Amino acid sequence: MTTFTDLVRMLRPAGGGVHVVSTGVQELQALQKRIYSAADATEIDSKWRDAIQNLSDAKVCILGVPSDTGAGFTRGANRAPGAIREHLLQTPEHSIWHPSVVDLGDVYTVPHYLYDELLSDQQKNMTAQVFYGGDAHGRPVSPLDICEAALRYGYTENPDLVPIVIGGDHSVGWPAFKAAYDHWESHRGRRIGLLHFDAHTDLLKERLGVRYCFATWAYHANELLGRDGRLVQVGIRTSGRTRDHWESTLGVRQYWAEEANERGADSLVAEIADRFKRLNVDALYVSNDIDGTDPAFAAATGTPEPGGLTPGLVSALTRELGEHFPLIGGDLVEVAPPLAGDLEGEPTTTLNTAAAYVADLVELGLRHS
Repeated sequence: MTTFTDLVRMLRPAGGGVHVVSTGVQELQALQKRIYSAADATEIDSKWRDAIQNLSDAKVCILGVPSDTGAGFTRGANRAPGAIREHLLQTPEHSIWHPSVVDLGDVYTVPHYLYDELLSDQQKNMTAQVFYGGDAHGRPVSPLDICEAALRYGYTENPDLVPIVIGGDHSVGWPAFKAAYDHWESHRGRRIGLLHFDAHTDLLKERLGVRYCFATWAYHANELLGRDGRLVQVGIRTSGRTRDHWESTLGVRQYWAEEANERGADSLVAEIADRFKRLNVDALYVSNDIDGTDPAFAAATGTPEPGGLTPGLVSALTRELGEHFPLIGGDLVEVAPPLAGDLEGEPTTTLNTAAAYVADLVELGLRHS
């Protein structure tokens, strides 16, 4: 079981999960001083620890996972948790700053690691000694494993907590959803419907022999759900297989982007809500890959694909389905601020879109938790 001492060794104050030694130190510390209204590193650490200790009174928690090891061709999503928070400092009324929201900070990310199963025992032990000191056996060292451990700690402290995870690439959707599934469905008997926005299906069983990454997490989430139709994907437009293939072999329901844009929110909400009700769904998890959104509104991502969803449609589906089914968790992934900087208005346009999506999730969590 993860203890508070373990937690503060595997996490860092908000904006601090990307390990820096020289280049970037001043930039990182300046951001943390603004986030925590703190004068120095000691005060940052103190305020962060105080926030975590208030977890039992929170309704929603934020966890940043600045890892893009599980991404594809173009990287940069490791900068998103810090960049989104920095962007939101300009909007003090944003729901992320609500007093019932606790920011757990960031997973302390070894940039070469993805999940512990990929590491030799010797390598895990070497890094665990750095993280935890002498009592290191069995402690997680990779971002996906730390993410899950941190969320399990949150549920132990506060069983009604609604975690919102900010990636990072979409591999972080796996531990975030798995922790939610184990807590809410396996232990508390809820039936989760998984609403997934994405340009891609992410339904490979493995990729290059790797079980959990950006291209596979939804396959494994769907396996947890029993392939029973409770995974609904919206915005798909790039796939090596047809929609019929995915729906017939894995039991998912897909709304490809062209259809979704043509039908609009009211029609889709009614149909998805009816589907979930027939499947006895009584809780909602939302996984939002920002590349499901059209690049006109979110070009700063690793794989922007034309013909995507509008932010208004994504928000309407999230919020309106959240009226039917209480939100018990969510994630926003694949925001990559260093990318698309040569386009006018970027990455600000993408960060504005991301800010709206974070608000969708946090406000639903505050309302229904």
